[in-house]
Amino acid sequence: MGLKKNTDQKLYFSISEVAQMFHVNESTLRFWEKEFDNIRPRKTAKGTRFYKQEDIEAVRLIYYLVKEKGMTLAGARQRLKDNKETTIKQADIVNRLKQIKEELIDLREAFDLIDPAGE
Repeated sequence: MGLKKNTDQKLYFSISEVAQMFHVNESTLRFWEKEFDNIRPRKTAKGTRFYKQEDIEAVRLIYYLVKEKGMTLAGARQRLKDNKETTIKQADIVNRLKQIKEELIDLREAFDLIDPAGE
Protein backbone atom coordinates (compact mmCIF):
# COMPACT_ATOMS: atom_id res chain seq x y z
CA MET A 1 0.00 0.00 0.00
CA GLY A 2 1.68 3.35 0.42
CA LEU A 3 0.77 6.56 1.89
CA LYS A 4 -1.52 9.01 0.21
CA LYS A 5 -0.52 12.65 0.30
CA ASN A 6 -3.28 13.69 2.69
CA THR A 7 -0.87 14.36 5.55
CA ASP A 8 0.12 17.91 4.57
CA GLN A 9 -2.20 19.67 7.02
CA LYS A 10 -1.01 17.81 10.11
CA LEU A 11 2.41 18.38 11.69
CA TYR A 12 2.82 15.28 13.86
CA PHE A 13 1.53 11.72 13.69
CA SER A 14 1.51 9.02 16.34
CA ILE A 15 3.26 5.73 15.74
CA SER A 16 -0.13 4.02 15.47
CA GLU A 17 -1.22 6.44 12.72
CA VAL A 18 1.99 5.86 10.76
CA ALA A 19 1.70 2.09 11.23
CA GLN A 20 -1.85 2.23 9.81
CA MET A 21 -0.71 4.33 6.84
CA PHE A 22 1.71 1.62 5.77
CA HIS A 23 -0.13 -1.44 7.08
CA VAL A 24 2.80 -2.45 9.30
CA ASN A 25 3.11 -3.12 13.02
CA GLU A 26 4.30 -0.44 15.40
CA SER A 27 7.15 -2.78 16.34
CA THR A 28 8.27 -2.72 12.69
CA LEU A 29 8.48 1.07 12.79
CA ARG A 30 10.44 1.00 16.05
CA PHE A 31 12.82 -1.54 14.54
CA TRP A 32 13.29 0.50 11.35
CA GLU A 33 13.98 3.55 13.52
CA LYS A 34 16.91 1.67 15.07
CA GLU A 35 18.16 0.43 11.69
CA PHE A 36 17.87 3.68 9.68
CA ASP A 37 19.13 6.97 11.02
CA ASN A 38 16.87 9.01 8.73
CA ILE A 39 13.80 8.07 10.80
CA ARG A 40 13.96 10.30 13.85
CA PRO A 41 10.53 10.84 15.40
CA ARG A 42 10.28 13.33 18.23
CA LYS A 43 9.88 11.60 21.58
CA THR A 44 8.22 12.91 24.72
CA ALA A 45 9.71 12.40 28.19
CA LYS A 46 7.58 9.25 28.45
CA GLY A 47 8.92 7.94 25.12
CA THR A 48 5.81 8.61 23.03
CA ARG A 49 6.84 9.01 19.39
CA PHE A 50 5.58 11.77 17.12
CA TYR A 51 6.46 11.48 13.45
CA LYS A 52 7.00 14.56 11.29
CA GLN A 53 6.36 14.62 7.55
CA GLU A 54 10.06 14.00 6.83
CA ASP A 55 9.97 10.90 9.06
CA ILE A 56 6.93 9.63 7.15
CA GLU A 57 8.74 10.20 3.85
CA ALA A 58 11.70 8.19 5.19
CA VAL A 59 9.35 5.39 6.25
CA ARG A 60 7.73 5.50 2.79
CA LEU A 61 11.13 5.05 1.15
CA ILE A 62 12.13 2.17 3.41
CA TYR A 63 8.71 0.56 2.93
CA TYR A 64 9.18 0.83 -0.84
CA LEU A 65 12.60 -0.83 -0.73
CA VAL A 66 11.84 -3.54 1.83
CA LYS A 67 8.17 -4.39 1.34
CA GLU A 68 7.63 -3.59 -2.34
CA LYS A 69 11.07 -4.27 -3.85
CA GLY A 70 11.80 -7.17 -1.47
CA MET A 71 15.19 -5.90 -0.34
CA THR A 72 16.80 -6.84 2.95
CA LEU A 73 17.33 -4.12 5.51
CA ALA A 74 21.07 -4.22 4.79
CA GLY A 75 20.36 -3.94 1.06
CA ALA A 76 17.99 -1.04 1.60
CA ARG A 77 20.52 0.74 3.82
CA GLN A 78 23.22 0.30 1.16
CA ARG A 79 20.88 1.47 -1.61
CA LEU A 80 20.07 4.63 0.33
CA LYS A 81 23.75 5.21 0.98
CA ASP A 82 24.81 4.68 -2.64
CA ASN A 83 21.91 6.10 -4.62
CA LYS A 84 19.40 7.91 -2.44
CA GLU A 85 18.15 10.50 -4.96
CA THR A 86 17.40 7.97 -7.70
CA THR A 87 15.70 5.70 -5.18
CA ILE A 88 13.54 8.59 -3.96
CA LYS A 89 12.52 9.42 -7.53
CA GLN A 90 11.66 5.78 -8.29
CA ALA A 91 9.61 5.47 -5.11
CA ASP A 92 7.76 8.71 -5.91
CA ILE A 93 6.95 7.48 -9.41
CA VAL A 94 5.67 4.13 -8.12
CA ASN A 95 3.56 5.86 -5.46
CA ARG A 96 2.07 8.29 -7.99
CA LEU A 97 1.25 5.44 -10.38
CA LYS A 98 -0.54 3.63 -7.54
CA GLN A 99 -2.56 6.77 -6.82
CA ILE A 100 -3.50 7.05 -10.50
CA LYS A 101 -4.52 3.39 -10.55
CA GLU A 102 -6.75 3.93 -7.49
CA GLU A 103 -8.32 6.98 -9.14
CA LEU A 104 -8.99 5.02 -12.34
CA ILE A 105 -10.55 2.15 -10.39
CA ASP A 106 -12.76 4.64 -8.56
CA LEU A 107 -13.82 6.14 -11.89
CA ARG A 108 -14.61 2.72 -13.33
CA GLU A 109 -16.71 1.88 -10.27
CA ALA A 110 -18.54 5.21 -10.60
CA PHE A 111 -19.26 4.53 -14.28
CA ASP A 112 -20.47 1.02 -13.41
CA LEU A 113 -22.97 2.58 -11.01
CA ILE A 114 -24.24 4.88 -13.75
CA ASP A 115 -24.34 2.21 -16.45
CA PRO A 116 -24.22 -1.25 -14.82
CA ALA A 117 -24.77 -3.10 -18.10
CA GLY A 118 -21.80 -1.38 -19.74
CA GLU A 119 -23.89 -0.02 -22.58
